[in-house]
Amino acid sequence: MNRRDSLKAIGLTALSTTVLVGACSPSDEKKEVAALDKEAGREHWETERDSKLKDETFFTKHEMATIAVLVDIIIPKDDFSGSATEAKVPEFIEFIVKDIPEHQVPMRGGLKWLDIQCFNRYESSFAEATQKEQLSIIDEIAYPNKAKPEMLAGVAFFNRIRSLTASGFYTTEMGVKDLGYVGNVPNQWPGVPAEVLKQYGLDNVKI
Repeated sequence: MNRRDSLKAIGLTALSTTVLVGACSPSDEKKEVAALDKEAGREHWETERDSKLKDETFFTKHEMATIAVLVDIIIPKDDFSGSATEAKVPEFIEFIVKDIPEHQVPMRGGLKWLDIQCFNRYESSFAEATQKEQLSIIDEIAYPNKAKPEMLAGVAFFNRIRSLTASGFYTTEMGVKDLGYVGNVPNQWPGVPAEVLKQYGLDNVKI
């Protein structure tokens, strides 16, 4: 299983009704959002809270640059769909850490850990390192069963950002198309099988 296939398995659990909003045409978007909010029982204060969170900033520009590199390593652009940054996954992660504050310390600490590792090895921050240098570190924390004990902090961080990346990517229109998810489609019923009709003596009955 390659990296994108494994992420698809993660992404399947991330699908929600928010996907439908992203797939709406611009003219219908406000109506659909309002409908979803009403169905979900959202209160006015919840809408105001989300708006306030979007206006706030948690990550620094350097941290956001590092996140952008990481999410594109996790979900790169390929012949079928765009990259995680093209799907605005960094912006999604920025919102999530404000919405769920328990992510803040592990994420900020993990980004700092990554920079320290990179400075110690290559005298460069992770975001400014070469792709080869970046991947050399990621390869040591992306596979928990193979990671060395001293890399466990990095493993925990990468597991977290990988999960957030998959959730962010696969709840966008681009991610849904990447999965091949088509939603509910009408079924065609050809009728009762001939052998069943014959069993009950109804094979010659015309409806």
